[in-house]
Amino acid sequence: MPDGGADFVRIEGLKRHFDVSAPWLVRKLEGRARQVVQAVDGIDIEIAKGETFSLVGESGCGKSTVARLVVGLYPPTAGRIEFDGNDMAGRHSRSDMAALRRRMQMIFQDPFASLNPRWRVFDIIAEPIRAFGLSTGKADLEARVAALLRQVKLNPADGRKYPHEFSGGQRQRISIARALASEPEFLVCDEPTSALDVSVQAQILNLMVDLQRRLQLTYLFISHNLAVVYHISTRVGVMYLGRLVEVAPTDTLFRRPKHPYTRMLLDTIPDLEMTGRQRSPVGGEVPSPINPPSGCSFHPRCPFANDRCKAERPRALPIERGTVACHAIEEGRLPIEDRSYALNT
Repeated sequence: MPDGGADFVRIEGLKRHFDVSAPWLVRKLEGRARQVVQAVDGIDIEIAKGETFSLVGESGCGKSTVARLVVGLYPPTAGRIEFDGNDMAGRHSRSDMAALRRRMQMIFQDPFASLNPRWRVFDIIAEPIRAFGLSTGKADLEARVAALLRQVKLNPADGRKYPHEFSGGQRQRISIARALASEPEFLVCDEPTSALDVSVQAQILNLMVDLQRRLQLTYLFISHNLAVVYHISTRVGVMYLGRLVEVAPTDTLFRRPKHPYTRMLLDTIPDLEMTGRQRSPVGGEVPSPINPPSGCSFHPRCPFANDRCKAERPRALPIERGTVACHAIEEGRLPIEDRSYALNT
């Protein structure tokens, strides 16, 4: 659980745009304009030490881009990322930057693609230890790798095998062991269970919760699975077309969702208790991030949109220990109801 102190990770005004234009000559000959995908379009996130902050949203909303920005795989177009008070884009010596990088790691979505098929598992897990100079010799390196394999419920003898000799769930355990090899404090988890069977998902999630408690880890958890988010998160941020539309503690979000998009996402949850609750399933298509709508980006799909929604981008307003960016909520046109989306899966 969060320790209640200062923010461990702070993201301010983060943007990432990708130029997907045709080559210059083609644009000139065919009269095409430049095309820029606004994958992340100005988001603010604060993550306390020890908590799990989850990002949810439909495919293409920018969740994975945020993950890659935070760990430095992409440079931001604009904005600021602070890790434990350090500006990640600031001037640091090589040794200082290596020390910061060691404290954060990433678990990727696809355990079949994120492991080098030509390396034995021992070398895959040992690579971060070697890179950061954490071992004192061969015996110490072997002991560290063996301990990491045991930590993720695998056998030290598995270090002699290659990734193709393991199931998907076992490969993801290897990925987690590799992420833990540098003794990080912050893990960015990019849909780490989406490629796995449901029964295996539960095992991996239980492992991650156990590791967080024992190692005092902080998670940024990316997912589109609301059941997973409900069970693992401390707080949840809902993304739509590169923007955060709502942020709230998990219980608050699932009990009293505010933004129309959040309500529509939660309405896709099966009503197993047959309460007869009215539903408003998500309709329409996600607009193109190359040419996003003016004003509130959700207004073309929102049943509560008015002229202000079409013209003015809503600000994130504080409400019930969270924030929501919605003119309808701000003006009182959309009442906040207790809906109680409890997930027992």
